[in-house]
Amino acid sequence: MSHIKAVIFDIGGVVMRSPFIAIAAYEKKLGIPENYLNCSIVERGLNGAWQKFERGELPLFTFYEEFSRDLSDTTNGNAWYAAYCKRKGIACPELPKKLDVDGRELFGSMMRESGIFDPHILRAIRRIRAAGKHKIIALTNNFARTSTENPIPASELAFLGWDREGATPSRLRGLFDDFCDSSELGSRKPERRFYQIALDRNGLRAEQVVFLDDIGINLKAAKELGMETIHVPIGGTLAATKKLEAKLGIDLTSHPTEEEVVAKL
Repeated sequence: MSHIKAVIFDIGGVVMRSPFIAIAAYEKKLGIPENYLNCSIVERGLNGAWQKFERGELPLFTFYEEFSRDLSDTTNGNAWYAAYCKRKGIACPELPKKLDVDGRELFGSMMRESGIFDPHILRAIRRIRAAGKHKIIALTNNFARTSTENPIPASELAFLGWDREGATPSRLRGLFDDFCDSSELGSRKPERRFYQIALDRNGLRAEQVVFLDDIGINLKAAKELGMETIHVPIGGTLAATKKLEAKLGIDLTSHPTEEEVVAKL
């Protein structure tokens, strides 16, 4: 489709494995209903620890404390989950009377889980790059990079599966023509401003973009701006890549060439 000038990729859950896998495992470990913690994270709104951390407003260890406190709040958590069940039209299961969520443990497992590249998306990015017809942009709700002013100890970086470059090392950033990072720009998905920044600094109009994300509210915001969107569910990266292939008219899904097999990040 000739009107498409750029592809914008989410990172966690699209380019990299989904951190939601780790959240689901932690919920199972605690014996609480599926999506309970996700609801608590989302429903905190702009002032939740997760949201503030993604905007670069909290240092790591302060985030751990606030994240633990947010997710251990069963008064709000139970109300939000009951409302979620009602919206979904499902029976509400027994809800926890008390929770002691370890924010550091949960976040660490999320980061380690999401530190693995998805092979289908990675191959697609490389082939789009080779074709040379479209800008490749990342739009990610991310976490502040390490700094000399407030360094994260090496042991903590190892716990998170990060190196000295933080959550998004140069080998990841180097895949993209532009890397729009919420913690650097002070705005995050699904805030309209964040999408507009990505468009403006790349000289694009919304209708010239295809956007891939794993979260519905992020896709909805992009669609309202005028972008074409592709949902990437857990385990659905190949199907999503086929949809992108159809939009771009570029082979993104055939078996990898010998050069692609031996290519290393």
